[in-house]
Amino acid sequence: MTEPTNLLEQYGPREAMEYDVVVVGGGPAGLSAAIKLKQLAAEKGQEVAVCVLEKGGEVGAHILSGAVMDPRALNELFPNWKELGAPLNTEVTEDRILFLTETKAIQTPAFMVPACFENHGNYVISLGNVTRWLGQQAEALGVEIFPGFPAAEILYNDDGSVKGVATGNLGVNRHGQPGPDFQLGMELHAKYTLFAEGSRGHLGKQLISKYDLAKGKDPQSYSIGIKELWEIDPAKHKPGLVIHTTGWPLKSDTYGGSFLYHLENNQVVVGYVIGLSYANPYLSPYEEFQRYKTHPAISTFFEGAKRISYGARAITAGGLQALPKLVFPGGALIGCDAGFLNMSRIKGSHAAIKTGMLAAEAAFTALGEQRQHDELASYPVAFENSWLHEELHVARNVKPWLSKGLYLGSIMTGIDQLILRGKAPWTLHRDYGDHQCLKPAANYQPIVYPKPDGKLTFDKMSSVFISNTNHAEDQPVHLTLKNASIPVDVNLATYAGPEARYCPAGVYEFVKTDEGKDRLQINAQNCVHCKTCDIKDPTQNIVWVTPEGGGGPNYPNM
Repeated sequence: MTEPTNLLEQYGPREAMEYDVVVVGGGPAGLSAAIKLKQLAAEKGQEVAVCVLEKGGEVGAHILSGAVMDPRALNELFPNWKELGAPLNTEVTEDRILFLTETKAIQTPAFMVPACFENHGNYVISLGNVTRWLGQQAEALGVEIFPGFPAAEILYNDDGSVKGVATGNLGVNRHGQPGPDFQLGMELHAKYTLFAEGSRGHLGKQLISKYDLAKGKDPQSYSIGIKELWEIDPAKHKPGLVIHTTGWPLKSDTYGGSFLYHLENNQVVVGYVIGLSYANPYLSPYEEFQRYKTHPAISTFFEGAKRISYGARAITAGGLQALPKLVFPGGALIGCDAGFLNMSRIKGSHAAIKTGMLAAEAAFTALGEQRQHDELASYPVAFENSWLHEELHVARNVKPWLSKGLYLGSIMTGIDQLILRGKAPWTLHRDYGDHQCLKPAANYQPIVYPKPDGKLTFDKMSSVFISNTNHAEDQPVHLTLKNASIPVDVNLATYAGPEARYCPAGVYEFVKTDEGKDRLQINAQNCVHCKTCDIKDPTQNIVWVTPEGGGGPNYPNM
């Protein structure tokens, strides 16, 4: 395969654009950072040039979340968000927490529900639509947004500081050669670059490694969230109803649970979250989600309903213990690129907005002092003094306890949150990554999942179809292997080929060659950019890189 450097030698140099701040990622964190920069500049009567790169074909196209939103950070960013028409339309009216057995649902009494699980004053939203609205506000303030242009490469100054990023080349064929429509990527130089790629960011991962930002921190912890949007019978619709479940269909030693939220317009979102620290290589998060929907307490909502959309996304859930150093020379990590999700509350969008604002304030101050390419040291200090840090500190032991099994975890979480109120004199840690948790297939029996009925439960391909996922057919495969022999020699031989099951989009499958040998087939065109493979692969042999601009899912109302 021709390396990008060779293409540069042949077609370069790349065109370059100069900004004060470049933001990588047009999600809640990145857009909030850009908005805050422009707000501060307007207050001071100054000019700040800000640009946002977004890999999706449009702002919001790749945004996927539950989501119940705490408006606290949005209140700070736009105190008049209601007058501005922010799409927070459905306030939570009722919380239900259910423990499921195979046939029954037991509701947790209100007095046993910790405050972190209560949603009074929060809103059931489409985070994609909120993000689209944030994009409109950013553009109105003068932010330049470039959708369909993924940042594919970090650029460095001679002193090792981040200089900016380069977008990916266009029109490169599957073999890495320039095709008839080839266009060289563009460089975007900035005094500061903020990385807001979301969970398991491709460039964020490189930055954490290069600058050793995770030194002294716990290994990051992730989950996979799988979600569907449905239009249901109006008679069964209860706007603002929020349901969470634990228990069936997962075994008690596997961390996970579901969400079912009632939006406006007779729509509900239903999804399942499973911790990627699970041990059984035969487990399929996608199939567990489909099975969950058949529970009598859940399936009743979907009688006579129509499925509209589907998607999946990794969730960064390690909390404070796994939060890397946030700054490095020339830039900072914000939102889920760092890992600010509050797992105990199942909320991250308010944290993304808040961290984007904090980083923007630090960058604006630095620009006013004529600084560039140094560390924005005031950003992590501001975070440590913020309400968000206090919130995450209270929540720090919840995920570690729940990861110890459903029953012990539930009891200890209750003690931690109800009795100690998050102020335990200890902090739980772990010293292993999710990819280290799979056990050999010889330790388990294969799981036989029910066949989909096409009405309530579905196969992966029909699900990928309604995610509107598309990639240029002849582009290089963006799911790369460090060693092409490992999938068969190690993953298939030892773990029964788990990539065929942990991927929720049918990207990976083992097929026979004409000689009768096994090989891994990568159907990259199916990829919904969830990043699960990059996280869960037991040998860390799979590396997700950015595909050609605009590729991937196009989520409506997700």
